[in-house]
Amino acid sequence: MTSSTLFSRLAAVALSLALFGCAPTTRTAHQEAQTFSAFVVLGENGVPMARVLTSAGQCPKLTLDGRDTPMHVRVGAQIIPQRPTRSAPEDSKPSDFPLLTCELAIPPHTMTAQVEGRTLPLPRAEIRRIVVIGDTGCRLKKSDHAFQSCNDPVQYPFARVAAAAAAWKPDLVIHVGDYLYRENACGADHPGCAGSPWGYGWDAWHEDFFTPAAPLLQAAPWVVVRGNHESCERAGQGWWRMMDPRPLAPGRDCNDAANDDIGDYSDPYAVPLGGDAQVIVLDTSNTAGKPIPEGDVRAAKYRDMYRKLDALSQQASYNIGVNHHPILGFETARDESGKVKVLTGNRGLQSVFGAINPLLLPPGVSVMLSGHVHAWQEVSYSTPHPTQFIAGFSGTQEDVVPLPASLPADATPAAGAVVEHHSSWVDAFGFMTMERSGASTWTVKVWDPDDRLVNTCHIDGRKSQCDLDLAK
Repeated sequence: MTSSTLFSRLAAVALSLALFGCAPTTRTAHQEAQTFSAFVVLGENGVPMARVLTSAGQCPKLTLDGRDTPMHVRVGAQIIPQRPTRSAPEDSKPSDFPLLTCELAIPPHTMTAQVEGRTLPLPRAEIRRIVVIGDTGCRLKKSDHAFQSCNDPVQYPFARVAAAAAAWKPDLVIHVGDYLYRENACGADHPGCAGSPWGYGWDAWHEDFFTPAAPLLQAAPWVVVRGNHESCERAGQGWWRMMDPRPLAPGRDCNDAANDDIGDYSDPYAVPLGGDAQVIVLDTSNTAGKPIPEGDVRAAKYRDMYRKLDALSQQASYNIGVNHHPILGFETARDESGKVKVLTGNRGLQSVFGAINPLLLPPGVSVMLSGHVHAWQEVSYSTPHPTQFIAGFSGTQEDVVPLPASLPADATPAAGAVVEHHSSWVDAFGFMTMERSGASTWTVKVWDPDDRLVNTCHIDGRKSQCDLDLAK
């Protein structure tokens, strides 16, 4: 390691500690040893849920407007026996969570919330500044021979992305899914990830998400979207223990594979943004890449999801849908000759939603925010489809087959969807911001990990256009 690299890492750690409120001048050594993370996630109807992850024997008190209120145990410390995962049994292990997850719903009109010397961010009445990130973990996947250099802040820059995004001072953070990628042990011939924790327990979650995300968790409340890497066969145990804002229902913890038809699905919910606008969160973590046949449990689950999405969208005049798998964006692959093919959006969701509505999404949905594709992308349509943004570019190894700079003339992500405007940024990392300028208008900007502006876009209703318009 060069001296300049070491200095950069130390500076990044110091910045994260300062922003997260972890400096020894503000918290005692005893508190530092006990509390790993304190943050706020927004749940149904925008209810802010305070979460604390701690190794203490009991939950701390939350100080709300000067009054102490005990927090409740969501789930206790546990070593979960090894279950079937997406990896071979010899590349899997039990999930160890040596900590309490504590929580408390913060009442409306609360002005201040503190826990163990940390001030928690509370939602504003009107959300005007949003950070969007996604696909943030460091990829360690034996079956794909993919071992990202997690120890290199250039090749794995999520900590830098999070610090830069926090400095933008958002009112809200939206993570579009895929938090944990350290699934298998680092290969012996890959020094860039040597010593990395792996699997689905706390050590991997701590290293892959909670440590690099620390300044951004302190900066604003979060809307958390579940990705395919948080399905029950992957990091679903940690998702339900620590991330999802709703109560932990029996059988929905992903601990027993026999209950995966419960644990892999959850209902949509809405988070108000103020000004008659809202975000609607969809859990599509277990969708398929191919059309879903009738009789598959997913067909019934996603039909029900569409109907509930439609009903929720009628609660506000402007709706932003958020899910992990893009329904109206592009993916890529190589054919047998090595030529890059531009593929459609998620065909599993399209097959179910399209059978209900050929336009795929309810008319009240104006914008979709997604991840999964490891690039940044914008697509707007001359047909009455919502604008699609993809922000799966915040840390995970970029796609091996990047999206072409210009789309083929006849490219479409879904039958009947006619592309009017398209922009993308591939093979690079960063974050996206949305700043409200009117009842249904937003300015979108794309930033790199060093806070340099890459692109600017404008949303008007369900239409969008970027300065770098590649559809022209």
